[in-house]
Amino acid sequence: MNSSIASIRKETENFELTTPEQLEVFRLRFLVRKGLIAGLFRQLKDVAKEDRPAAGERLNELKSFAEQRYEDALKQLQSSGSSSKSQAIDLTLPGRTRFPGSEHPVQKVLGDMKTIFSAMGFTIETGPELERGLYNFDKLNFPPNHPARDMQDTFFIKRAEGEQDDVLLRTHTSPVQTRVMLDEEPPIRVICPGKVYRNEAISARSYCVFHQLEGLYIDKGVTFADLKATIYSFARQMFSEDVQLRFRPSFFPFTEPSAEVDVTCYLCNGKGCKVCKQSGWLEILGCGMVHPNVLRNCGIDPEQWSGFAFGMGVDRTALLRYKIQDIRLLFENDVRMLDQFV
Repeated sequence: MNSSIASIRKETENFELTTPEQLEVFRLRFLVRKGLIAGLFRQLKDVAKEDRPAAGERLNELKSFAEQRYEDALKQLQSSGSSSKSQAIDLTLPGRTRFPGSEHPVQKVLGDMKTIFSAMGFTIETGPELERGLYNFDKLNFPPNHPARDMQDTFFIKRAEGEQDDVLLRTHTSPVQTRVMLDEEPPIRVICPGKVYRNEAISARSYCVFHQLEGLYIDKGVTFADLKATIYSFARQMFSEDVQLRFRPSFFPFTEPSAEVDVTCYLCNGKGCKVCKQSGWLEILGCGMVHPNVLRNCGIDPEQWSGFAFGMGVDRTALLRYKIQDIRLLFENDVRMLDQFV
């Protein structure tokens, strides 16, 4: 052991440390966990018990010496490098081109939506994209023969052996609301943003995958007037103060009464064009009062609590806001289009 310590001590003393490469070789040879000095420490257990304290002291001195020599050489190299740095600058070199990134328009819109609803007191909840039919359909009052369960609308996943419930790519973010109602006691005020999937034909106005944001508010005495006030406040902050809205009666299994909300067309300003199908209006969201069956399915007494829910397509809102005429542009990652949002 003594001869090994003396040999390595001599090697560390004579090792030349004038370049960064030599410094790195020194570190790897002597100072790392699998280096020579650490190897001697592992051999210390084989030294006779009475000689072990003296050998350990010499090993510690060797380690301290090697570390100090490394630190001194490193400081010397750094100081010499900084002093010559100004002389190494070549002013004839061309400048460095910066390629700044940008936020995707969908993420811009989604971020603004979160900010608006958070200011109203809504918290943000997320859930899995691979969902059970129990949460995606059953708890939300979808009857067994509802068209949304058809393969034409839903991407179903092959069931595992012994699995009884459907497994699918979620068709909306409403299952997140279901999970929140099952896990939390009212009052509840949440928004649920996320990516959803539907087996639809791809066109300028629809895509098989898109982003959705849904909201849920459950408390005592909640009315449709509260829903309308929330939607109006959102639309004015999202689009403009003079935005025009239209509520149309509709049907959703999980709300009653239900409505669809339209805004004036961004291209023709309500005069009528091919984008709005000459109606002057574009749909932005669906909404309604939470159906009593949904509340019961989630363990909430509809005699005591009431609430409203709404859901909107983030991608369609981005189209409205930035006057983009084809939803497919949002998913093609064409730099020529994305550069406009830097």
